[in-house]
Parts: sequence; structure tokens; C-alpha cells
Amino acid sequence: MKRHYVGSEIGQLRSVMLHRPNLSLQRLTPSNCQELLFDDVLSVERAGKEHDIFSQTLRQQGVEVLLLTDLLTETLDNREAKDWLLSRQISDYRLGPQFAEEIRGWLADLPHRQTARFMSGGLTYSEIPDTFHNMVTDTHQLNDFVIKPLPNHLFTRDTSCWIYNGVSVNPMAKEARKRETNNLRAIYRWHPHFADNEFITYFGDDEFNYDHATLEGGDVLVIGRGAVLIGLSERTTPQGVEFLARSLFKHQQATKVIALELPKHRSCMHLDTVMTHIDFDTFSVYPEVVRDTTQCWTLTDDGHGGLRRTEEPQFVRAIGKALGIDDIKLITTGGDSFEAEREQWNDANNVLTVRPGVVIGYERNTWTNEKYDKAGITVLAIPGDELGRGRGGARCMSCPLERDDI
Repeated sequence: MKRHYVGSEIGQLRSVMLHRPNLSLQRLTPSNCQELLFDDVLSVERAGKEHDIFSQTLRQQGVEVLLLTDLLTETLDNREAKDWLLSRQISDYRLGPQFAEEIRGWLADLPHRQTARFMSGGLTYSEIPDTFHNMVTDTHQLNDFVIKPLPNHLFTRDTSCWIYNGVSVNPMAKEARKRETNNLRAIYRWHPHFADNEFITYFGDDEFNYDHATLEGGDVLVIGRGAVLIGLSERTTPQGVEFLARSLFKHQQATKVIALELPKHRSCMHLDTVMTHIDFDTFSVYPEVVRDTTQCWTLTDDGHGGLRRTEEPQFVRAIGKALGIDDIKLITTGGDSFEAEREQWNDANNVLTVRPGVVIGYERNTWTNEKYDKAGITVLAIPGDELGRGRGGARCMSCPLERDDI
């Protein structure tokens, strides 16, 4: 039986979920990329090749790589899963009852891989049968979207995150990403890789309007030994953290949650864009954001289903105490102030630790990679000239499903 357990950020990584971008990136144009949370259009072919190198690098390190489109295709083999997912992604209220029913029926009869591609890559009016005629089709152009693409599925870290013996299926903050969660809910409920196993679902798997209680996995660092570090960012709110922390304590999966305040702007949209755990006692940080004065709280169970909140004088000391380490080392972004700002923007701090002291990062971040090397951290460098333009690095693009404790 497969065990889905993530006990740390740095223990041996054993299984991971990625999403190879293709159709969704083909849909990106200068006129829609901002709405879809991209700064620019990417070269689809080059981005795909870079992603293949990322996948191959993981496999060479003995890591099992599962691809989201494969998982979604296989999930659709289950009729109940297919009906559930199509009803969530194509609602009567989105397209109107008649048109929605026609689209759901048509997609249900397609080969499942094609349906899965549309679920992540989007569907235009030019691609549906020309026999569909209604007021909705009459008032749209052929290149308008029936289903909008989800190019941010590339960043599998955010939509769900595994924490010890369970998973949070995250309510996303931005409208352009909210439908991603349904794809993951279907996979975790019905795909044989997950459905036959016991795990806890902490948060996000109910038919609720989560309102301001948003949470994204790029802000969640499972630092180990019963501790979780979470960034309060532009996408993860105190409300979302409270729900997750309460659930972690209720299920006795964590003893403390450390919450770190972040600026609410795009250059540090998640904690892992400015801070990652790379060795037992070592973190990578961008010092212009993560400072000694950064506001920090430790949350613990109050014994009555609520939270006890303790403000910490210094976040490094709080992390060290949680891990039982006296001296936490910080490796700051490399180069002078200009080079450091450029490399942080290009995800120099957003590295994926494969095992203690071994990380995957973009080769373009030469100044920071040199600092890692001098500190004894091995960097498995991958190209990221196109992928990096999506504003996410190796950690953003990976959802660990199984990782050892420390």
C-alpha cells in the first residue's frame, strides 16, 4: 500500500507530483496573460523541454514523478469521478442549463486524456461541435473560452500540500486559480493511487464558499519534528492559517505552527519565494524581506479546540526552538543589492531540496548558486529561462507526496 506522508522539507524526497505545461501555455497571449497571473507569454516548446529536464533530474535522484495530466486522465476512468468533476468545472450557472448539459455530455464521451487536457488547458468555442446553438454561443467569438485555461497548474505546490499524514486541498486566493482545486479533489478522492489509502484531509475538501480563508502551498513549509512554518502572504490569510492549524492539532499531526508575516506584493507572493529549508540547520533567505524584525507568532493547541498565540521576538529563534537546533544558518541571496533582487525575482531562493544539502534550482542564478556551493550545499542546476518567467522555481513546480522525516 502506498504511504503518502511528508515529514519534512529536507528529508529524502521519494514521490512528487508535477504538471508539464502545454495547452494552457499555448492559450496565453499578451491580452490575457495578466488576467491569468502571468507577466508575459512563454515559449511553449522551450518551457516543455526545461520541464522535462526538471522531471529527469528528479528521476535520476531516485524520486518517483507523477504527472497531473496522467493522474487526471486515470481519475476520469471512474464514472462517478467524471460526473462529479464535470459538474463542478462546468456548472449550469456558468454556461446556462442547456449549454452546460451539452458540454458536459460531449466532454464525457471524449477520450479521457483529451477531456483532462481541456480541464487544465481550457476549451474555446471553436473546438466544440458546431451543432451547439444557443444564446451563449451566439454572443461569443470562436476564440473566446468556454472553459478558461489553468496555466498556474504548473505550480503544483500551491493547489494542495501534504503535511505529515494528511493533505490540505487549498482554497485559492485568485479567481484564475480556484478551479485548480477541483481537479485535485477528484484525483485524491478517486484515483487508485490515493483512493485505496488512508490519509487525513485537513482543509478545503468541502462544498463551501471559503471567503477570506484562503491558503496556498507555497506558503507552507513542513519543517519537521511536528512543526509547520507558514507565511502570511498576499494569498494565504490569517483566517486560512487558523483553519489549517486547528485541523492539524485536532488530528494530532503537529504540535506548533509558526506564522511569519510577509509583504503583500507579487515579488514575494509566497513564503517559498523568499525562504526555503535546504539542510538540517540551514535556510535560504532573501534578506530584504525576511529580516530579524519580521513579525512572527507561534500557534499551539489551547486544549479546547482553539489556538494559543505567542508572539516571538525573533523568527530564527522560534524555528530553532521548534527543530531543537541552537544555531540556525541563513544563506542569503547572492550578489550585490541589484544582483540579489534580480536573482530573487528569478527564484534563487525557491529551490527544491531532494535530500539534506542537495537542492534543485535554476542555473541562471549564478551568484546565489555560488553561495550555496561555498556553504556545502550541492545545487543540481536546471535551465529555467522560460519556466522562470512564470515566477516560480523548482519548489513551486513540485508537490511532494512522500518525503522522509528528519
